[in-house]
Amino acid sequence: MPGSQDFAADPRNASLKVWLNGALVPTNEAKVSVFDAGFVLGDGVWEGLRLHKGALLFLDAHLDRLYRGAADIALDLGLTRAEMTAALHATCAANGMTDGAHLRLMATRGVKKAVNQDPRNALGSATIVIVAEYKQPSPEIVTTGLSVVTSTIRCTPADMFDMRLNSHSRLPLIRALLDVIPRGGDEALMLDPGGFVSSCNATNFFWVKDGEVRTSTGEFCFNGVTRGNVIRLCDANTIPIKLDDFPLRDVHAADEAFVTGTFGGLTPVRAVDGHAMPAGTPGPVTQNLRALYESLKDEQAA
Repeated sequence: MPGSQDFAADPRNASLKVWLNGALVPTNEAKVSVFDAGFVLGDGVWEGLRLHKGALLFLDAHLDRLYRGAADIALDLGLTRAEMTAALHATCAANGMTDGAHLRLMATRGVKKAVNQDPRNALGSATIVIVAEYKQPSPEIVTTGLSVVTSTIRCTPADMFDMRLNSHSRLPLIRALLDVIPRGGDEALMLDPGGFVSSCNATNFFWVKDGEVRTSTGEFCFNGVTRGNVIRLCDANTIPIKLDDFPLRDVHAADEAFVTGTFGGLTPVRAVDGHAMPAGTPGPVTQNLRALYESLKDEQAA
């Protein structure tokens, strides 16, 4: 079964241009050095954005996260927010895109004078790449939903591998997904160091019990823009929501569940560790929040 990142193929993606360090180049010419810190070490940060009805959704929140993450790893992006915004819009314009696109903005420490870990060996200029693709979630996933399986790989605290940093280094999360694929998992559910429900490997996790939406405290999960929007939508629409340390058995007794992310928005979950969601896929609370989120996207684009 497909995971939360599965998408419908689009023939328009065959001839796109990529923004690479200030130049717009054909996809097959978009290359970085084998000495680039991103290739050598995964040393960098990134953002995913959606283009919806001419607007880059929640752009300020995404740029806040990007620049905060770059500061956390002492990476000078070399572009102001205004210049980065212009680069994003230029990439969309070069590809004739106005709707239905997903952008990946990637920033690394750039080319290094030697293949090693020391950031002081970087030559001084960040590598900035923006890839824009026509990419929509597969429509069947809304009714099929995801099978989520708990991984033995756990989320880590900020003083180890900070889950709230959008780092290029995703190997712990890939390991979590690899752990559950043989057990029928489309997405891996990860616990925090205390054994409480935290996050999925590529998305944030929510579930519903008796009309109340539940999720983790946020200390050990992704600093998700969509997660934040869902929490605010619950508060604004008097939908009960609780952020806490929940044991896994609480999820196993859930009525419905969903995951959130920039690409898929709200994606329903049909089962967790083989426990089917009795309220359906998607359940009524999930359907309501999906509709509220779609309205929020339209407001952003207006």
